[in-house]
Amino acid sequence: MVLERRDIMPEIAKKHPILLFDGVCNLCNSMVTFVIKRDQKATFKFASLQSDVGQHLLREYSLPMEEFDSFYFVDGKKIYTKSSAALKVAKELDGAWKLFYPLILIPKPLRDIVYSYVAKNRYRWFGKRNQCMLPNPEVKKRFL
Repeated sequence: MVLERRDIMPEIAKKHPILLFDGVCNLCNSMVTFVIKRDQKATFKFASLQSDVGQHLLREYSLPMEEFDSFYFVDGKKIYTKSSAALKVAKELDGAWKLFYPLILIPKPLRDIVYSYVAKNRYRWFGKRNQCMLPNPEVKKRFL
């Protein structure tokens, strides 16, 4: 799903794509760490869905503000969800991860079946934290 921006985005969103993730999900936190290590140009900024910035963006795009079954990729005026978000991020990473982007040709409903199955079971399979991750000072500047 791609939604157009309706409200004024934070200034940072004009310069950097933003990944919104479930801050208490171990799988989601691992995904953020994975992206940080493969984003040597520091292109991406990050915000947990539970944060003020995350809640603002969810509200702006009329997305669920308490049910976090997707991570989101905010790129300029557009926001991508589920498998589309994952593939858009992979396209921007350093290394061979770009090779996954052609999977975007698979119809989104089919891609999202797999994504939704993992999302539904992520707490059971990977666990859940009591609080959002606390990045080290070097990485902290990339979080909103």
